[in-house]
Amino acid sequence: MTLRESLMADLKTAMKAGESARVATIRMITAKLKDVEIAGRAKGNEGLSEDEGISALRGMIKSRTESANLYREAGRPELADKEEAEIAVIRAYLPPELDEATLNSAVEEAIASTGAASMKDMGKVMGVLKGKFGAALDMGRASAAVKARLG
Repeated sequence: MTLRESLMADLKTAMKAGESARVATIRMITAKLKDVEIAGRAKGNEGLSEDEGISALRGMIKSRTESANLYREAGRPELADKEEAEIAVIRAYLPPELDEATLNSAVEEAIASTGAASMKDMGKVMGVLKGKFGAALDMGRASAAVKARLG
């Protein structure tokens, strides 16, 4: 089942169950995916690839995490809770993340294959990781692991 098919099935289920917050979040996800697809058409792309969809979802999570942190700092926990609830719904559509051991071994392999020795070579290592895992890899976690290893 594709990401869109999964979203539509879950939207129908949430509507029937009367879960208004979940319905709103799924509609927000589908709107974001549609925006990404339309932007891709301007570049000559046909449709939306799974990697582009996953990347868009990761971006949504990142912005909501930042918003939740700002709301907590501003003393607005109810708004932060709303953002975190949206994050939980969005995360359900992402592939499972690599565990720490798998991520570290992938970083080691990428460093060995590129011959990276310093932070100047970080771009090469990240390119290898992105090529191997695509959008399924959380680039923030991967970047931190590469920095820890090269730094």
